[in-house]
Amino acid sequence: MNAIPSTTNTPTILVGVDFGDSDFDGSLDELALLAETAGMVAVGRVTCKRRAPDAALFIGSGKADEIKLLAAQLGASEVLFDQSLSPGQQRNLERHLGMPVNDRTFLILEIFAQRARSHEGKLQVELARLQYLSTRLVRRWSHLERQSGGIGMRGGPGEAQIELDRRMIGETIKRTKERLNKVKRQRQTQRRQRERRHAFNISLIGYTNAGKSTLFNALVKARAYAADQLFATLDTTTRHLYLGDSARSVSISDTVGFIRDLPHSLIDAFQATLQEAIDADLLLHVVDAANPAFAEQIAQVQQVLKEIGADGVPQLLIFNKIDALPPEHQPIHMEDTFEIDSVQVPRLFASAKASIGLAALREKLAGIAVGAAASAASPDAESPSSLDLELDK
Repeated sequence: MNAIPSTTNTPTILVGVDFGDSDFDGSLDELALLAETAGMVAVGRVTCKRRAPDAALFIGSGKADEIKLLAAQLGASEVLFDQSLSPGQQRNLERHLGMPVNDRTFLILEIFAQRARSHEGKLQVELARLQYLSTRLVRRWSHLERQSGGIGMRGGPGEAQIELDRRMIGETIKRTKERLNKVKRQRQTQRRQRERRHAFNISLIGYTNAGKSTLFNALVKARAYAADQLFATLDTTTRHLYLGDSARSVSISDTVGFIRDLPHSLIDAFQATLQEAIDADLLLHVVDAANPAFAEQIAQVQQVLKEIGADGVPQLLIFNKIDALPPEHQPIHMEDTFEIDSVQVPRLFASAKASIGLAALREKLAGIAVGAAASAASPDAESPSSLDLELDK
């Protein structure tokens, strides 16, 4: 079912509402990048400040009139909001503006739909899209407006049709969930096989476009897709990571990137993929060191980890892309610690693209894997503290 319209080359106006957010401008810039990634053409921006969203139009009628006038002047045919809209607000805005109105949630879903390649990824995207559409049936199906009714009638064809559509979409969601559960069981079988081989499991995580796939390719000498764009990787890829003859078997997984305001439907739908992070022995948290907003991006990643129950997994921070830093911002030491949620987390500086710091990273990972193996082999050892001690070295 393809109820969500295509956004390719659509002239679009971006709308951001400042509710007192600390990084409002950064969020709107990110929306522009998302729009570009989806193939939209941003022709204008409208911003405003509010204490709270307007119940009917989110932005109020005056600002809506301003958007309508600007759209006519710039030839825009769609409006994109940085925040999530309720189905009612979205419907009211479309009627007021006379053109399609979408939000950040829709845009992320659209990008995921364009980028998913594996069977699992497509299933996960389809589930998230269906869940999103299930609350917007009245808005998306034009034939539902042709309802008939009158004195002595309790309903008409329109009412019957919307109930039919709801039931159909509900059944499709159920089937998609069942197929995803099957994929999840297959992944669990693969993880058990790795556990039987006593493999040490590492998952690459981080904000989208932090360079995870480039680092993954550099470490395992693979050719996984990597590009300088948001959400270049959607499908989890797992490979063996060779760290020398003295190290135990190590597997490393490249996972989907995180982003601020990641739709909860996507978190739920991508549970099978994000399970790699939950079950990992170590998270390699890749950070774009050249991004001025890296601290906010780290916080967003930590929030998602909490939501999926992976915030207790040990982390090693990799501040990537140091080759893009100006000389005065280059690190003095290639290894130190960085505070996350009042905890000092070990940090290494690197550039996957320029092959800087990769040897030190391999050496660090080998030491962690060997230390974890020794801890597991000793019945008196406490594995979490052993791993923490190795990370602190």
